[in-house]
Amino acid sequence: MRRYETWYQAIPNDVVARAQQIKLLICDIDGVFSDGTVILANSGEELKGFNTKDGYGIRSLIDAGVEVAVITGRKSTIVQTRMSSLGVKHIYQGMDQKLEGYEQLKSDLNLTDEQIAYIGDDFPDAPVMLKVGLATATGDAHPYIKSIAHLVTTLNGGRGSVRELTDLLIMANYGEEYITENITGASL
Repeated sequence: MRRYETWYQAIPNDVVARAQQIKLLICDIDGVFSDGTVILANSGEELKGFNTKDGYGIRSLIDAGVEVAVITGRKSTIVQTRMSSLGVKHIYQGMDQKLEGYEQLKSDLNLTDEQIAYIGDDFPDAPVMLKVGLATATGDAHPYIKSIAHLVTTLNGGRGSVRELTDLLIMANYGEEYITENITGASL
């Protein structure tokens, strides 16, 4: 994983082995796809910023045959719109107990814990992170979340952490050359 190490960081062999088992990536939203900032307009409308690099990584991962889902405690039309535009089919919002959404996805897709990766940044993510085959924390995640993660990204939430993980999953499963040989599409 020399290219990945050059781009991001060295990855232990056990983390690469975990990544090679993944069939589903589940992502939190706030603090993962966004930097955790929630902007409220005077009208009450909620605004979030999303990184196009993360979007491209998600689309690339889906194109490579890995399912993607989001589980978030908040409800937002913005999340539905953004994730749908990326091709994410499994969107669980308003999940105070993320483990419920996790167990539903695992059952619906007939997967084992070892076949699922999760990326999170704070305490509500811990119950799922403690079950999955590849638990990932964003670079700016809470220290406890970092301590239970198999991998901590070098990049922060909303600043490319999702892309860092999708690059790892693609490279671990298809080789490091795959990621640059299969460049298609526009910024997302």
